[in-house]
Amino acid sequence: MTHTAHDPAKLPLEALVGERLRARGLTIATAESCTGGLIAKRLTDRPGSSAYMIGGVVTYASRAKQQVLGVAERTLIDHGVVSEPVARQMADGARALFEVDLALSATGIAGPGGGSDKNPVGLTFIGLSTPDGTWVRRFVWDGDRDHNRQASADAALRLVLEYLEGKL
Repeated sequence: MTHTAHDPAKLPLEALVGERLRARGLTIATAESCTGGLIAKRLTDRPGSSAYMIGGVVTYASRAKQQVLGVAERTLIDHGVVSEPVARQMADGARALFEVDLALSATGIAGPGGGSDKNPVGLTFIGLSTPDGTWVRRFVWDGDRDHNRQASADAALRLVLEYLEGKL
C-alpha cells in the first residue's frame, strides 16, 4: 500500500484544522449560539477528532451564556447578545470550562427574522480564545439562515487556521 500526499488546498477546513491541532498536540472546544453546534459537528465529523476536540456547548439563550460560560449580565445589557464583548466572553468562558488550549465562539443573527437597523440579519461575531489572547471578528452575511450558519462555521475554522499558521 502506498501513501500519497494530499493537497491541503482540497481538504475541508475542519480537516486542515484537525491536522494542525493534532500535529501540535493542542485541544479545542466550542461555544456556539447562532451556529447551533455546527462548528462542533464539523470538527467531530473527522475521524480521530477526539484527539483534539474536547467538547462544546450551545448557549442559545442569554441565561445559558451567563450560567454556562460566565458571560457577565452587564455585558449583555450594555452591548447586546450579538456583540464583540459577548463573543469574547463566550470564547474565554469555553476555554476555561473545558480546560483547552483554544476555544471558538459564535454569536449572531442567522435570520430570517430578528434583525434591526443596528443589528441586521447576518450580523455575526466569531471569537477565538488562546493562551496568546482572544480575537473577535465581525461579519455580516447576506444569505438565508443555512448559508449564514455555514459561513459563520467557515469563518470560525479559518480563524483557527490563521492562529495556527501564525497570522494573528
